[in-house]
Amino acid sequence: MSFSELIGTLDARRSAPLYQQLQQAVREAIAQRVLKADQALPAERDLAAELDVSRITVRKAFDGLVAEGLLSRRQGAGTFVAARVEKSFSKLTSFSEDMAARGRKATSSWLSRTEGAVTPEESLTLGLSPGTAVYRYHRIRYADAMPMALEYSTVPASCLPSLEAVELSLYQALDVNGQRPTRALQRLRAVLFTAEQAELLGVAPGAAGLLIERRAFSRTGQAVEVTQSFYRGDAYDFVAELNDGPA
Repeated sequence: MSFSELIGTLDARRSAPLYQQLQQAVREAIAQRVLKADQALPAERDLAAELDVSRITVRKAFDGLVAEGLLSRRQGAGTFVAARVEKSFSKLTSFSEDMAARGRKATSSWLSRTEGAVTPEESLTLGLSPGTAVYRYHRIRYADAMPMALEYSTVPASCLPSLEAVELSLYQALDVNGQRPTRALQRLRAVLFTAEQAELLGVAPGAAGLLIERRAFSRTGQAVEVTQSFYRGDAYDFVAELNDGPA
């Protein structure tokens, strides 16, 4: 079946520009599961020829859908329907591990990486004495070059050999130093992204997101991480396995 048969035809006589018609047709096809997660879309030049529109029209339509998180571009592979990520609450894993398990490439863009004294709030959360040194890691997390989350982590300086020890994965760096978390307490709540957060994640200001606050502990019971992660609501599903047990 051709792509035009999947999404319908475009009509230059309609008031909406052709790129907007194409965007809406693809949105509806994704919502109705006519186009499925991870499905490859035709090359822009092939689709332009099939729909009898300019390649610029197709590019503009796809750019908007990528920004909305409905499509993703993969270097050297093309454009795909974005797959929502299922994050399980039953297993303690890092963002990098979650993406690798789904065959997606995790990358980061650093917002800041600083060393300082623990704040009163961090002191209570991490169980540290006033004045204790901590490392703070603030970054944007990507999957296949698509921004997925904002992550703000604080780690006791004693848990890592240096501020620069964290490259891609915080948990990998902690593991190398014998401080990988084995238990965590997490809290999830819905949030609306501020203008600054929305710009960093490439979504509209006020878009819905999910905030996960995590406090993680090493095998010895020491708190080794406190992290606030702001996830895109259009890209993540959080799941938990529940079992019937004694009250």
